[in-house]
Amino acid sequence: MKPQRYFLTQAYNNAWANHRLLKACGLLSAQDLVSPRQNFFPSIIHTLNHILTVDWLYIGALEGHCPGASAFEPEIPFPAFADLDREQRVTDRRLIQHCRDLTDEALGAEVRIPRDSHMQVEPANRILLHLFQHQIHHRGQVHAMLSGTSVKPPQLDEFFPSDPAEQALRAQDLAELGFTETMIWSDR
Repeated sequence: MKPQRYFLTQAYNNAWANHRLLKACGLLSAQDLVSPRQNFFPSIIHTLNHILTVDWLYIGALEGHCPGASAFEPEIPFPAFADLDREQRVTDRRLIQHCRDLTDEALGAEVRIPRDSHMQVEPANRILLHLFQHQIHHRGQVHAMLSGTSVKPPQLDEFFPSDPAEQALRAQDLAELGFTETMIWSDR
């Protein structure tokens, strides 16, 4: 698998996992979303907003217009779940498009991220790897927090196998997203 295909597939997986997790969180009451929970961030809505704002930081940097610290102002830009859900889905599509347009040159290009004390400079492929790991890490936290609610945490690991039985487990979600197996797995 070429690096561009790997990153594009990860971007599709990211959108699919977010879709599943957001569908589950959408079943929660407003109180459940803001209730204090044992986690790095104190609530489900806070953690979901963190995923989104970090996406804004890194995707903006990859696109050449890093928002820097302003990505985190305010810390919870979307206290209403419907707004957060909509914006996360838009951001997921931006990431898919960015990965669809990747070239060998773009993967090695310098990405600049202004930090409080310095300018972080990384190759794009390392930023993408970090971004996907960051998303997985915090989705796992939301997944665990859902265990303390009446909503069953969704499976988030049924994306990569090609077995028809596994494909059937994601078919409805892919249809809801407007994705097809061919779109995800065929070469550009």
